[in-house]
Amino acid sequence: MLVSLTREKFEQIIPLIATGAQYAYYWGKWQDLLNRLLISVVAVVVILILDVVLGQGAQALILLLGVIAGLYWLWSPIYWASLRNNQYRRFPYSGFWRGRILEIFLTEDLIGEEETVNQRGDLVINEIRERRINLVIGDETGFEIELQAPLQRLYKAIAPGQIAELLVLSRQPNLAKIDKFTDAYIPSLNLWIGEYPYLQRDVFAEVSRQLGSDRSRANLNKNRVRKPPMK
Repeated sequence: MLVSLTREKFEQIIPLIATGAQYAYYWGKWQDLLNRLLISVVAVVVILILDVVLGQGAQALILLLGVIAGLYWLWSPIYWASLRNNQYRRFPYSGFWRGRILEIFLTEDLIGEEETVNQRGDLVINEIRERRINLVIGDETGFEIELQAPLQRLYKAIAPGQIAELLVLSRQPNLAKIDKFTDAYIPSLNLWIGEYPYLQRDVFAEVSRQLGSDRSRANLNKNRVRKPPMK
């Protein structure tokens, strides 16, 4: 099932400013936090050097830059998440798509490399691999997508045949060609799965419930049998 969405509803589902889940995604692990703190410290040092060079003439500007740089570790996840949201918000057309999980399989993908030095002083490059779950989702028209996400223990409940819903993006008004799609929602499990949490989850879930109710009422009216007139 594919239902076109209005621009207003689309902008509610993929917000301009980062959601809590998106902020948490870019907050990352302790190593990510330490990297941001290091950037903040270096930036503040550079600004202090500029303060010495420029003298008293730019105190207000130096103070403002110092505050921004010093808090980079805190506000940067909002910036990066909002930037990523904007890449999807540029698409002019969107639709709510509902399909079923056709296939599930696991892979171990290369996500990066790490350079270390062994006991002999030689440079060693270690591959960083991550186990990932892959879902093939399709509908009655034959349209299929493959969704991938880092493997989590709670994904054990996912099974073929379950309904999965997501947002699809296109440059064509009739959505004939799908250019991008978001993370998916599995209503029966109240579970979200995807690489990045693009969706404003409460808004998307409300759209899911509304379309589900509308479809149920339509099926009920379609299957209703008229009683013969009384004689």
